[in-house]
Amino acid sequence: MVGPVTTPRPVPKLVDAARWLWISSALLGMLRFVAELFDRETLVAEARRQNPEMGQDQIDAGVNGGILFGLLIVTAVLLAYTRLANAMARGKNWARIVLTVLGAASVLFGLFRVVAWASGLAAEVGVVLRPVDLAVTVVTAGLDATAVVLMWRASAHFRTRVTVDTDFLRP
Repeated sequence: MVGPVTTPRPVPKLVDAARWLWISSALLGMLRFVAELFDRETLVAEARRQNPEMGQDQIDAGVNGGILFGLLIVTAVLLAYTRLANAMARGKNWARIVLTVLGAASVLFGLFRVVAWASGLAAEVGVVLRPVDLAVTVVTAGLDATAVVLMWRASAHFRTRVTVDTDFLRP
């Protein structure tokens, strides 16, 4: 016997907006990371600084491998965020909770970066934070915080609906 057929629930506007904010935030973070990956001169200089005994061929191979690995990771993260955002839009509460945790971590990390830059702590420990990086950090933290608020404002969309098959009760 086939169970009852349910039609998909319409996605509330707040939840749909939250979905696109999550995807936009992940895409913006990906673009920033990819831009950093393709700054080959900086990557080669950093590899040479960390390993002065390595030859140019070894450094080039290491940088190429790092770029490829970075592209794979950033693609996987973008795919994961997109899948989570779509599951959340379908009303999956577990996806909303996972995104909330990731969003809270993003906001806290963003605040930490801004405070470290503003206080001069980042410069003291040798971390260079460019204005573009700070701007992207602030924007992605804002997108994530807004997405979390929108998801939780539409709580009725995430209530589980239990359907009970009562055919066995009919005579």
